Amino acid sequence: MKYFIIISLFSFFISSVSNAQSTEEKFVKNCFDFALIQNNMMMKEIVPSDNAFPRTMKKDGSLYCTDIYEWTSGFYPGILWYLSEYSGDASLQDSALKWTEKLEPLKTNTSTHDIGFMMYCSYGNAYRITKNEKFKQLLVQSADALATRFNPKTGVIKSWDGFTSWHDGKKYYFPVIIDNMMNLELLFFASKVTGNPVYKNIAIAHATTTMKNHIRKDYSSFHVILYDTVSGKPIKGETAQGYADNSTWSRGESWGIYGFTMVYRETGDAQFLKTACGMADYFLNNKMLPSDKIPYWDFNANMVGYVPGNKSNAWNVPVDYRDASAAAITASALFELSTYCDKEKSKKYLDAAKEILHALSSPVYRAKEGTNADFILMHSTGSIPHNSEIDVPLVYADYYYIEALHRYQLLLSGKKLFDDSQHPINKK
Repeated sequence: MKYFIIISLFSFFISSVSNAQSTEEKFVKNCFDFALIQNNMMMKEIVPSDNAFPRTMKKDGSLYCTDIYEWTSGFYPGILWYLSEYSGDASLQDSALKWTEKLEPLKTNTSTHDIGFMMYCSYGNAYRITKNEKFKQLLVQSADALATRFNPKTGVIKSWDGFTSWHDGKKYYFPVIIDNMMNLELLFFASKVTGNPVYKNIAIAHATTTMKNHIRKDYSSFHVILYDTVSGKPIKGETAQGYADNSTWSRGESWGIYGFTMVYRETGDAQFLKTACGMADYFLNNKMLPSDKIPYWDFNANMVGYVPGNKSNAWNVPVDYRDASAAAITASALFELSTYCDKEKSKKYLDAAKEILHALSSPVYRAKEGTNADFILMHSTGSIPHNSEIDVPLVYADYYYIEALHRYQLLLSGKKLFDDSQHPINKK
């Protein structure tokens, strides 16, 4: 009788786990299917052209698109690749290819650090799915362009060619933003496929210097570090899109979590894992993080002790808007980070990623079918200091939301997120 009870309890446990997983698989399918519905409607509004890259929604509720030279141009092709991979729809892959190939002129663009976003989210996914050698060569050329912005004196890749302070209008000529961590993946890719360590060395140098200067002792982060090109030393930290210089812009923290997680994957260097975990803990343990884990646009907005620059529009915005894009980026990063940690932290990060994904998929953040200019997520925040894209859908919020769904689907099916044997952590 005792053995029967034990066997019954074990069977019940296995059944419960199986049912829970089945429920989550249905959840992921529902989310992907909704994304397909929205995308099908969006595609009826636009055709691939140099000026047809979805970015956000206009005030009248219509779709706002940009040309290929905006930093966001790679996200929509990336979304199409993920959706075609999920659905197996050949016509959707054809559309992904058409939008992606429009970006080819960017392969020699040395005027922006965002070439990683633009080319790796588009051509990177294209190569991952199709293994087309042409795409590989285009990515290497793009990495060459990005590498030109590296300065050995500062040890980092220059983000913008200039930055004007919100305080006094003074201009600085070697600003580096935390967002730039995301573009390093393109460099790591180039080293792997060419065998040339130069790209990887630049990426590691940038990540190491960023870790030293951008990340505070409590693992919060500066948005912008301004460097002296003569001495190579940092002058000071400011913000461009956050509330104040000493505050923590939530999407910047998300870029850091994601970026340092990726750098750990590519190097196996424990210092980057420690930084990724520290930033993730700062995000998740923050007393200002709402219970649904969708952060306010800045963790310190409108708090005592945090003062915007004189010219910042943040003075005029007392509302603590949410940023669904920061949440989506964080969720995607946490799914990966959970696979690199000890059991306790792994559970913490995986549970948080699932909570965020479920919150984003609720009616509070997921648009009703046929609304929201056919974007998936509502309530993202671009740049309050610039009075730009406040409480609107943003294409990169949708991109990282879909990427998070993709990663969760892989984990539910027992697959690795990254099977590339060249990744150092996969060699251990």
